[in-house]
Amino acid sequence: MTNTLHDRIVYRMKVTALLPDQLISEIKTYAKGKTLTESLTIALEEWLQHKKIVMLNKQVQNKPLEFQKDFNPTTVRNLSRRT
Repeated sequence: MTNTLHDRIVYRMKVTALLPDQLISEIKTYAKGKTLTESLTIALEEWLQHKKIVMLNKQVQNKPLEFQKDFNPTTVRNLSRRT
């Protein structure tokens, strides 16, 4: 990514947020980013991944996965081993 005005507008957002010092300190400790921005990005990306997994788990809980009637694990395993 370049540092053109277009890239700064399209791919990044400058944010001002009032966050407790203790929260920032913990984020820096656990995320281990080189900068505060990198640490916050890591923390937010991990939080988002977690939320997506929670949503997927709820979907599977509401509508469990079903195997096809002719499902055969041996056949699937053999197909996987060929690739």
